[in-house]
Amino acid sequence: MRYAQGGGLTPKEQQARERVRWEAGTRFERGEKTADIAAALRVGKRQVEKVAPDLA
Repeated sequence: MRYAQGGGLTPKEQQARERVRWEAGTRFERGEKTADIAAALRVGKRQVEKVAPDLA
């Protein structure tokens, strides 16, 4: 099954996800460790690692 744009999230949930992504990217650029970012944002390390290619 394919999901609609946004992965089936409501607009409010999409906005919350983007805030987390933005914060993770900002922290990653400052040189914080992936594990520390994930713990602070309460997400998995892999989710933080997914942000890194978007920054290049």
